[in-house]
Amino acid sequence: MENIIKSFVAVDFETANYRAESACALGMVRVEGNEIVKRRYDLIRPPQNWFVFTWLHGISWDDVKGSPDFGELWPEITAFIEGADFLAAHNAPFDKGVMTACCNYYGVEMTSIPFKCTVQVSRKMWGIYPTKLPNVCEYFSIPLNHHDAASDTEACARIMIHALEDGLRI
Repeated sequence: MENIIKSFVAVDFETANYRAESACALGMVRVEGNEIVKRRYDLIRPPQNWFVFTWLHGISWDDVKGSPDFGELWPEITAFIEGADFLAAHNAPFDKGVMTACCNYYGVEMTSIPFKCTVQVSRKMWGIYPTKLPNVCEYFSIPLNHHDAASDTEACARIMIHALEDGLRI
């Protein structure tokens, strides 16, 4: 059976604090025919101005206080991911959990597009351990500015392209 993947979208969230609905940044990269065709990066105003992870990603309340909240961005997000065969994320349970929590918090319908995890793919396809994003990027010589949602998303997309080119069946 041929592996026919028309398109996928890699996603990466950064959160402000320990609450899953506290998304403060989102990177998205659309891949069609194993080529990156579109990129998007948004700062997001979370429901609370409580930031714990600024030390990690460099984003503070001052950076996002004038940005749209997740509910306001959702129509643009859904337009970007529309028609994708799957969403890819490195540690997909985290990013799917953030997206689900944000959808629930803002009362919008969560997408039914399935998530695929590049952590699991990297372990299964190439036996990479440890499998943190910097480890997998080093394996493939993919440039990375870790915890920058735009860079993390680009890296995730490139990992999934490698997997599809190496015969991953979805």
